[in-house]
Formats: sequence, structure tokens, C-alpha cells
Amino acid sequence: VTHSIPACIGSMTINSKQLDKESPVSIFAVKKCYETVQEGTFFDGSGFAALVPEGYKVRSDVNITLEFRTTAAHGVLLGISSAKVDAVGLEIVSGKVLFHVNNGAGRITATYEPRVANSLCDGKWHKLQANKSKHHIALIIDGNLVQTDNPFIQSTSADTNNPIYVGGYPADVKQNCLTSKSSFHGCLRNLMLTKGQQAELFDFSRAFDLRGVFPHSCPGPEH
Repeated sequence: VTHSIPACIGSMTINSKQLDKESPVSIFAVKKCYETVQEGTFFDGSGFAALVPEGYKVRSDVNITLEFRTTAAHGVLLGISSAKVDAVGLEIVSGKVLFHVNNGAGRITATYEPRVANSLCDGKWHKLQANKSKHHIALIIDGNLVQTDNPFIQSTSADTNNPIYVGGYPADVKQNCLTSKSSFHGCLRNLMLTKGQQAELFDFSRAFDLRGVFPHSCPGPEH
């Protein structure tokens, strides 16, 4: 087994002696357990999760689905870039969700602005679907569709080759389709990327780099 257990462990004794959890000699990626826990992965607003170390190739088509829960009005959801300009990005900026795509000819953006300001930052779960099909892009939030015209119809493929960064990205990594540098603070679940018939559900506990991210443990809504 090479990855950590996504669980809570309590009241551990060794040779009848209770272990002191309050003052450990060292600690890494361990947080307190919450009394009410929901399915999902907690992002503490300081880091990111990095998936697919060999690089994810978006090319002509991709469908991204995820659910998010946050009380923050800003935060990176997902970015896949290349060394050139080709990239896709999803972010929350001033309570709106932005889906950016650059197939090489220029960035286009679909923006979802909720009717009630900051209603996406209410600490409740929201469903997001972002679809790129050649030069067409669409964003669906909680069943509401936003589409945008693309003047660059000849350019259809986003030739990305970088990892998928979720919830933020390292300072030395270029993201051509994100405007925000704010790490996401909240919970994400059910991240799936689909190409044609190939659907891939990503497990954050198997990310190759996790900073400020706690898989499979999402504190329940504060009362």
C-alpha cells in the first residue's frame, strides 16, 4: 500500500499506554476529525491537488463535471495548460463561474453569473459541467446553460500536456486559462473528465502532489 488511509483514527494504545495525539513529534497532512463529515475532499485555501503526472491531453473534446461547496467568492477550480498558449481553466471570480478555453488562437470564456449575487458561495453543493467540443464551449451550473460564440472556428484542439491542477497551482507553473491565483477554499467531489466514451473519475487520495488538501473528508456545514 503506497497511499495514506482516508479515515479518522482515535484512542490508540500501545502496550496499554494511551498515545498522546495532541503533541506529536511530527505531523504531515493530518487534520482533526469532524463530528459531521460529508463525502468530498476538503481544500483549506492554501494549496492544490495535482493529478496525471504524465500530462493530460484535452485536444478537441472534453467534458468536465464536478460538485463544489464554498463560502469564498474567489478560487481556482481546475486548470490544464501547456507550455504554449493552449489551455482550459475553471475558476470562481467574484461569485461567478468562468470556463476559459484556448485552442491556440485566443482565449474564449463562458461566464455563469447567478441571478442572486454570491448564491454559489452559500456553502451548499453546486453541480458544474464544462464542455468543450472542438471550438464550441458550454458551461452548465445547477442545470443552467451558458454558451459563448467563438470567433476562432478554425482552431479546434487544445494541445495541453501538463498535469491537471485542482483547487490551485504552484507559483512556478504557468496557467494560460486562469486569471485567479487564489486557491480554492471549500469542498469538491465527483471530479470526472470524459472524452467520447472514456469517463475517468479522479480520486484525490491518489494525487501525486497534495498541498492543503484532505481527501475523502469534508467537514459538514457549520451550524
